[in-house]
Amino acid sequence: MISPNLYIAKSPKRGRGIFTGQKIAAGETIEISPVIVMDGADRQLLDQTLLHDYIFEWGAMQGQCCVALGYISIYNHSFKPNCEYFMDYADETIAIKTMQGVDAGEELFINYLDDKATEKSLWFEVS
Repeated sequence: MISPNLYIAKSPKRGRGIFTGQKIAAGETIEISPVIVMDGADRQLLDQTLLHDYIFEWGAMQGQCCVALGYISIYNHSFKPNCEYFMDYADETIAIKTMQGVDAGEELFINYLDDKATEKSLWFEVS
């Protein structure tokens, strides 16, 4: 499920990103997408490719990884995100939910890292 008002567009200094064409209230689930789960050996291979920037750690012990389908892998990172993601290991899905109200035309962001992370933890440049 992808909310029909979401779209992919150029994001200033970030390549592509996810935007909304309509105002969205806080607490709304805007996407639920399936994932393809891979084991640690697959992850080592993926880490040597461009897909490294688009995979998520997966599983309780995070020994696996996944590629999320839908728009999930296109959301850009922010340490002050307006959305958050939830992993459902049993259903093999990731859901995106708004943390605050979002205006039409606004880009949607998630935080790729845990709360203790800083810009030094990132494997990419923050613009």
